This record gives sequence, structure tokens and C-alpha cells, in this order.
Amino acid sequence: MKKNLKIAIIGAGCRGNAYASLFHKAGTSISAMAEPRLFQRNSAAQSFNIDKTHIFSDWREMASLPKLADAVVIATQDNMHTEPALEFLRKGYHVLLEKPMAPSPEECISICNAAKKSGSIFAVCHVLRYTPYFRKLKELIDSGLAGEIITLRHIERVGYWHQAHAFVRGNWRNTSSAAPMIIAKSCHDMDIILYLTGKKCRRVSSFGSLMHFKRENMPASSSGRCMSCPLAEGQCPYSAKEIYLNSRALKGKFGWPVDIITNDLSIEGVKKALLDGPYGNCVYNCDNNVVDHQVVNMEFDNGMTSSFTMTAFTPDGLSRETEIMGSKGYIKGDSNLITTVDFASGKKQLFDITRTEGLLDDGHGGGDNGIVKDFISAVENEDQSMLSSGPEISLEGHLLGFAAEKSRINGSVEQLASLNVCHQS
Repeated sequence: MKKNLKIAIIGAGCRGNAYASLFHKAGTSISAMAEPRLFQRNSAAQSFNIDKTHIFSDWREMASLPKLADAVVIATQDNMHTEPALEFLRKGYHVLLEKPMAPSPEECISICNAAKKSGSIFAVCHVLRYTPYFRKLKELIDSGLAGEIITLRHIERVGYWHQAHAFVRGNWRNTSSAAPMIIAKSCHDMDIILYLTGKKCRRVSSFGSLMHFKRENMPASSSGRCMSCPLAEGQCPYSAKEIYLNSRALKGKFGWPVDIITNDLSIEGVKKALLDGPYGNCVYNCDNNVVDHQVVNMEFDNGMTSSFTMTAFTPDGLSRETEIMGSKGYIKGDSNLITTVDFASGKKQLFDITRTEGLLDDGHGGGDNGIVKDFISAVENEDQSMLSSGPEISLEGHLLGFAAEKSRINGSVEQLASLNVCHQS
């Protein structure tokens, strides 16, 4: 490892802290941090022993100084990515940018152009690419086991409680302050479909809506707040009491997502947050407008087709399922197990990726740890090719997502003759 490799963190929330912890474990120094919230700022500074002169409430203060690190992790809210990304690239920092790149195609293109012009190492946190599971799936596809891919089906099971937490009550609930669902959440999936197939999409159509989490579906007896609602006790699956106090969906784990809603993780602290804050709102009484279900249909340059489904209405969350239907065989994976069938021999194989060493320890099925390790290697070797989620590759998936959203809104079939638009604007 390069001696004294230094990392700065912009945004010390859930994702910023996750990356900081992994960089710290890998032996790098967390040399600077910018975070507007006092509690999170002080907590991160203490956890990573950051010099008090290198702690800032605004990233602009850090950017105004001579370089304090070799690289910067940008983990602000989605609509705050563009300005720091452009500025730190201009200052000569290597950049690891949390997904999505930005909430508009124009901003994504500007970041891509700046990254290419800078010569810095740059990657977007498309962490699925860096998981043992998806790397194995890619290996099996590239081995030719399935032959030519004819059809690919991919589904993201968001989970009923996770949708309620992040996309109905939480920071990603409304497109006035966050990107559309297909970008904020499912840019991972647009990217992973392109990664697995190695093909370019030429046409896309999409359908979906906010169907359930809206005021007309509020029960007549609801009070509008979970702590005072007669339905909250064992009757409503979206009860904030159940999700954050009883943690039914998380099987007793009293950490994330509870630590998102309050800094006080005592029972009384959580209750107060639910009494006063947005996470105690009835899911039918929020200002959310992002979709709770969406399908995307894609046609690729060789005639291959793919379908993607995002749905909130599953018992489990944070998992994906993929089917590859090819000319010679079939591959199916569920984020843990991969099954293959060879048509000629009838041979079936099962790969249990849950047994991969360290897979369950580092978030997103090992993807968080994977991207951190590859980013460190890329910076040490000054080799962008060591990262599979560089600027142009990431831009391609984002523009596919924006095209899908345009199709959903307009009822159109969108043409994507070329998505490689870096340096064209």
C-alpha cells in the first residue's frame, strides 16, 4: 500500500461513515471531513481521530485550502453531488462518488466530462459490480455457458418496510429534493444489466406509478401519526412503531434504519423522534411522489431483450433476482444462490455465494468492501482501468435510467442511439 494514503470524507451520514470505516480498516488515513450536522461531524471526527483543523461544516471550506488528501469520498445527498464533484476534480483529488452521480442527465454529463478532463481516478459507487455474487454471475455469463443471451429478467425487491422508510418517509421520497426512483435506487440495476450483458441498449419503454402510498388509501380511523394511531399495533404493516421500535422487519436489530431517524438510540429517544419527526408520519400522510412500482423494457443493439421490475411490495428487501435465458443454457440467481442448466447435457450446477469468505461482513453483499479495495488499488497504481465503474460506464447506466423515466412519464418509446456522450457537451 502507498505510504500515508489519505482520504477525505464529504458527508458523514450513513454511507459516508460506511466508506470511511472501510478505508480506515484498509489502513488508509481519514485526514479530513466535512459535514454540516454537529452530532455526525463530532462523531466521525472522534471515530477516525481526525485533526480538529481538518474538520469542516461546509465542504467549500475544505476545497478552498491546499489539498488535504489524495482522494475524496463524496457522500452528500443526491442533489448535492455535482458541485463538490466538479470542484474536487478541479483541485486534483481522486474521487469516489456515491450513487447516483446526480439527479439530472445534464449534471451527470458534466461530472463525466470533468472526470475525463482531470485525469484523476474516478468511480461511482455502483457497489453491485464489486460483489462476489455479481462477479460470479458475470463470470458464468462470459464463460459461454448460456450461449448468446436472448432474454434477461431482473427484479429488485425493495421490501415493504424499506420503501416506507426511505422512499415514503425518508430523504428519497420526493423528486423536488431527490432523483426519481429509477435513478435514486435503481441506477444500480440499470448499471448491473449493462455490466452483465456487455451490450448497449438502443430502445427503452417503461411503466409505473405511485399506486399505494397516497392519501386516498389512508384508513378512515388513521390519526395521521403512528404513535397515536389505533391501527399501529399489529394491524398496519407500515407502522413506524413496528419498524423502528419493535424492528420486526429487521429481526431485533436496533441499528440501521433506527440510527437514521435519531441520534438518541434510547427507547425514549426513538419514541420522541416518532412523535415529532417525519419518520412517525402515517405512510398515507407524507409528501412523497416517487413510484412504488415500475417496469422497464429494453432492446439491445444485437436484438437481445431485457426486463426490469422494481417493486416495494415484497417481504424481503435489499435483494435482487436475475434470470439469463440463452441459446445454450439458463442461469438464475437470487443474490445468494446461482443455478445453471446446460441445455445440451442437462447438467445442473448450484453455486452458494453466501459461503464466500467475508461476503456478509461489509455491506451490500461485500460490494462496499470490494469497491474500497479496488479504489485504493487504482489510486496507488494510478490506473483507472482497475475500477469497473468509471465515468463513462456509469454515465451509460444513468442515461438509460433517465430515458426510462422519460418513457414512463410521456408514454413513449425512447431511442438511445448512443450513450457515450462524454466530451460532447
